[in-house]
Amino acid sequence: MATCTRTVWKVLTGCQRQLLRASGPAYTGSSQTAPKNLPVRTFAAVKALKKDKKQDAAKDTKKEKRVIDDKDRHKPYGKTAWVPVDDVYIMRYFPRTTYGVEDAIGMLKNFQRLDFTPHNQPVYIDLKLNMKLEKKKKVDPFVSIVHIPHRIKTEMNKVLVFTEDPNQVNVAQENGAAFAGGAELIQAILDDEISADFFVAVPEMLPKLVPLKNKLRKRFPKGNRGSVGINIPKMLALFKTGHEYMVESDCFIRTQIATLDMPKENILANLQTILIDVCSHRPANLGPFIERAIIASQTSEALWFRSEDVLPKPAEEKE
Repeated sequence: MATCTRTVWKVLTGCQRQLLRASGPAYTGSSQTAPKNLPVRTFAAVKALKKDKKQDAAKDTKKEKRVIDDKDRHKPYGKTAWVPVDDVYIMRYFPRTTYGVEDAIGMLKNFQRLDFTPHNQPVYIDLKLNMKLEKKKKVDPFVSIVHIPHRIKTEMNKVLVFTEDPNQVNVAQENGAAFAGGAELIQAILDDEISADFFVAVPEMLPKLVPLKNKLRKRFPKGNRGSVGINIPKMLALFKTGHEYMVESDCFIRTQIATLDMPKENILANLQTILIDVCSHRPANLGPFIERAIIASQTSEALWFRSEDVLPKPAEEKE
């Protein structure tokens, strides 16, 4: 009986060894003494594929915004209806109302009377511009000064003139310059002893004004802003009574155009002057420069208005 048991045990042990050699290491209680044949990798690693530049460029390109034409639809895409049927409604379910310029100004005056807010509060516009040009170029953000027909401020702007010519200093003072002088004014400006709203200079003074660049920043005299030249009376006439606005955040203009106590015609005239000057910074043949126009007073809600109603229409091409 013992002999049979030993024989069966040897057979089972041999079979288990054969299985371990064929299938790799297996850790069981009965095979602690069995040889461990670890698997050996006999193949090469997979070669990394090179990325195709065209495919990467295609992924990086942003999808163009889909433009949906709602002209012949019974309701705008994604909205409930064209016009709400009740006085109280959720605004996001209906298209935004765009008003005519005269209607928008009249609504601002009505808001002031109904809310009992100050009658001389400022009126602002907020414009979003299409800065694109041909061949992937863009209009550079600009600063502009324009004469508006009806002044907003009662006080004149303070203008400082940089020149070392005594005759030009006298001309500047005679034409209303707050300060006029040469390099001796630089340290006084750095020490905040002298301040002005605008700074103009003759071309010969620009190399000496370099220390003021960080101090003045956007007010530093530049030729493209009209603050560098030899015609001092003309520059003073522009900057003493001019209205300045600038492009902010790449494509937005936010500026005051009037006060609410002005007659409607005066507000409209100031608005038209500024919009015409804004559109002069981009060729008219590239399409509308103003994408979105908003008008609001200091305490009222914002009203979208049609800027094309104020701008002069392009002349029709002669056949």
